[in-house]
Amino acid sequence: MLRIGIEERRTRLGRRHRLATSSQATDPVQAATSVVVLHATDPATVHLSVAARMPDGDVVLTERALYDDRTLIRMLGMRRTVFVVPTAFAAVVQAAASDEIAVKQRRLLVKHLVEAGIAGEAEAAGQWLQAVEESTATALSLRGSATAQELAQDEPRLRSRLAMAPGKSYAAQPYVTSRVLFQLAAEGRIVRGRPLGTWLSSQHQWSPVEAWLPGGLASDLSADEARTTLARAYLHSFGPATLADLQWWTGWTLGQSRKALVAVEAVEVDLDGAVGYVLPGDESPEIPVEPWVAFLPALDPTPMGWKDRHWYLGDHKTRLFDTTGNIGPTIWSNGRIVGAWGQPESGEVRYQLLEDVGQETESLIESQAAAWTSWLAGVRLTPRFRTPLERILSQG
Repeated sequence: MLRIGIEERRTRLGRRHRLATSSQATDPVQAATSVVVLHATDPATVHLSVAARMPDGDVVLTERALYDDRTLIRMLGMRRTVFVVPTAFAAVVQAAASDEIAVKQRRLLVKHLVEAGIAGEAEAAGQWLQAVEESTATALSLRGSATAQELAQDEPRLRSRLAMAPGKSYAAQPYVTSRVLFQLAAEGRIVRGRPLGTWLSSQHQWSPVEAWLPGGLASDLSADEARTTLARAYLHSFGPATLADLQWWTGWTLGQSRKALVAVEAVEVDLDGAVGYVLPGDESPEIPVEPWVAFLPALDPTPMGWKDRHWYLGDHKTRLFDTTGNIGPTIWSNGRIVGAWGQPESGEVRYQLLEDVGQETESLIESQAAAWTSWLAGVRLTPRFRTPLERILSQG
């Protein structure tokens, strides 16, 4: 079995994720494609992930791709996470991940409707949900685009309340609005459009999918075919990767993950004792890249691309991740994480190194910190998920 060592994996990461200077992207779509999809749970991540991979990339260019050219689309995907996806690839994500998520989430929502007393039994709750969905979709079509609040004005049943964790200290009674919109989005019927306010806002206008993308998210691919296509894209960007890596990243079952590896005819390789996989014909060493450093935002796709992270993370997990597995802003050097960054109230980018990188690399890092301070132009980012070292760097 061919062995692919850590240094080779780091070289692949630098080139294929377009973080090495000589291989950076020419547009936001190319930046997104390099990591298959961009994480979009935190709206700032999308823009910073593109800028880290694209010389002269800025918010305006990414917004144009998202909302004017619509070559990128924000949608629910793997692991029930919101991603920004190249539009040409969106139907694959829908069939490979979103459709199955929608089925499971509908079942869960029906259960919660019964528990809240909105409907007496599952069948009645299902009928109630379907009626509200159709009414909401019709209201959205009539408006063309709308906020959740506007749709709740048109369909008052969206103001029905669920009963979550009754009797617990964290009990809540949220409106059903977000769950219904989540369901319609998971099924590919509606899409998130422009944010309300600035590019940092997580509230969006909603639009019918046909109004946003002629033809919608329908695909001729079966679920198995779509999973094969998604696995191929993942291995191209993140390979070599283990079966556990693929299963974690996609959110598939173990059986689905194994089946996809067989379908792409994945080649087994030795990852220092673990079995990894690459695409057929991708066993040769990557072309070397020049030394590079990069500042990546919280939840960037690169550090979130593998379940086994020690080969690029080292022993820094407890300082860089929160307790639920979300990574904060990181500093990279030649394919490994060497530090973290954050912003105090004054807005400049402040960093801390976690290991000795040498004077030359530290000079590059200092230059990058200054460049990001200039790029942010006084905008202070607070990641949605706070991590230990980011909190320290953001003080003062």
